[in-house]
Amino acid sequence: MTTEDKAKEALEHFQNAALEMIAAARAVLDVAEELVKDPTPLTAFAMGMAQAASQAGADGPTPQPRVQHIRVS
Repeated sequence: MTTEDKAKEALEHFQNAALEMIAAARAVLDVAEELVKDPTPLTAFAMGMAQAASQAGADGPTPQPRVQHIRVS
């Protein structure tokens, strides 16, 4: 395989990767557009997370110490 062939192959890989990145960006934008049009799922998720955080803070277990001291006699 010549250097020119390797360069063409590398360019093809780069083009394919760029097209995949564009497709991924479009998918993210589609989701963002849907959330702007109907924020109900996002609102419900945020409210659930806030409720879980407040419950964990109030009723959560106390963290165990990271170091345990063992007495040796």
